[in-house]
Amino acid sequence: MNTRTAPDPSQDPDDIERLEAEAVNAAWKRKPLYEARKKIFPKRAEGTYRRFKWLVMLVTLGIYYITPWIRWDRGPYAPDQAVLLDIANRRFYFFFIEIWPQEFFFVAGLLVMAGFGLFLITSAVGRAWCGYTCPQTVWVDLFLVVERAIEGDRNQRMKLDMAPWSASKLGKRVLKHAIWIMIGVATGGAWIFYFADAPTLLMSFIEGNAAPVAYITVAILTATTYTFGGLMREQVCIYMCPWPRIQAAMLDENSLVVTYNDWRGEPRGRHAKKAAAEGLVQGDCVDCNACVAVCPMGIDIRDGQQLECITCALCIDACDAIMDKLDRSRGLISYATLADYADNMALAQSPETGGLDPSRVRTADGGFIDKVKHFDWRIIFRPRSLLYMGVWSAVGVGLLVALLSRDRLEVNVLHDRNPQFVMESNGDIRNGYSIKILNMIAEPRVIELSLDGLPGATMHVIGIDEAPGVSFAIPVEPDRLRELKVHVLQPKEFITSTNASFRFIVEETASDERDVYIANFHAPEMNQ
Repeated sequence: MNTRTAPDPSQDPDDIERLEAEAVNAAWKRKPLYEARKKIFPKRAEGTYRRFKWLVMLVTLGIYYITPWIRWDRGPYAPDQAVLLDIANRRFYFFFIEIWPQEFFFVAGLLVMAGFGLFLITSAVGRAWCGYTCPQTVWVDLFLVVERAIEGDRNQRMKLDMAPWSASKLGKRVLKHAIWIMIGVATGGAWIFYFADAPTLLMSFIEGNAAPVAYITVAILTATTYTFGGLMREQVCIYMCPWPRIQAAMLDENSLVVTYNDWRGEPRGRHAKKAAAEGLVQGDCVDCNACVAVCPMGIDIRDGQQLECITCALCIDACDAIMDKLDRSRGLISYATLADYADNMALAQSPETGGLDPSRVRTADGGFIDKVKHFDWRIIFRPRSLLYMGVWSAVGVGLLVALLSRDRLEVNVLHDRNPQFVMESNGDIRNGYSIKILNMIAEPRVIELSLDGLPGATMHVIGIDEAPGVSFAIPVEPDRLRELKVHVLQPKEFITSTNASFRFIVEETASDERDVYIANFHAPEMNQ
């Protein structure tokens, strides 16, 4: 990484700590289609947004690593893991919710909600997902914590990187990469625990008895986590992720983005007192490059909006800290909308005011301070955002209603195709059906299967030693499907049509649950 020569602090009347840096990903520099990665050594930031990122990182990583170990009592006939993707039995358990394969529309609905939620967030507050909750961002933050703990902060890491190889440098690098690989193994290990009982799978994995796919999955996720989070970092966001390109269509002039307020900061200068003595107007930006030093993407936010910016707002924390040392107002870099930025620029360049004096902007005793537009949170509730919110809410309400009203007992019937009917020796007609009774709760149940709407007809259930009738009690195991072969027989004197409709009814009297399937009974032309 290129660095500038640090100025002599004794020449600085404001005695500000200098953070010299150049943007690795410069907005004003045309880059080739492929360029070798230049290392970025982001300095640790301190402030409101950095603390919020720590909180988000702890919460998201905690959810990811801990969730497979949470227990949920579903009774003796179902797994007690709170969140489980049971691929073998084709079930998805999420606390009190159980999703069957035919109910995959719930998962599809959640994906639709996630998409519109991302549109809503981007429309309202820019790339907040990228800056705070994207897995790539979270794991890079975690890897940087390890790197700083072993190699030190920005300056120490830069010196170590440029230093010749020694036992100390080798030891630090081996330790850092070993911990990164351990994080990758933990990441892959946590993932496979979502697909089987976590304690059982862990013991099998350690003993070497787990399925090969478990070891392959852990190996792949270890490699990708180590490579993306430790080695590639910002390259993943810039070159591999499609969202920076898509989000351009989601932003408008009222979207909240991280913005350098150059109407206040320009012209830049390091020596405010000297400029004042010479009668020169100088902006609040002292060109300390603190915003560049903390940026994990290696950009200079003062160059304007850039594809690489993930709006993590660490540059805001860094700039606010410098403004505090200079006893100037915070907000030189801030969350702002492009509309407010344009209005403030117009005010600063207005011929009626002769330009907006930065010294008057930061005072609270008059001047143009009251004319400066600041972000109004009510702008989030504009028609576009409300549309996204409306769609998101409608899908959510629909899924909730479907979830609360769904039946836990279902019947499916398939008519035999060949032959469609059989004529008995006495002229009666018999049709065959395959009936599937689905018990979708984790308790054994006795389900009554009955026949209705076919005059004079009786049915016989193969495998049940009972005389033909119109109703049978069918035991069904918990959380299972039972398939039956059923013959329906109708005497010839009752046959009036070649294709008559009737109903198969399944119900449990104890719970008042029932399901009905309308079937067809085929018969030949009968001479009356």
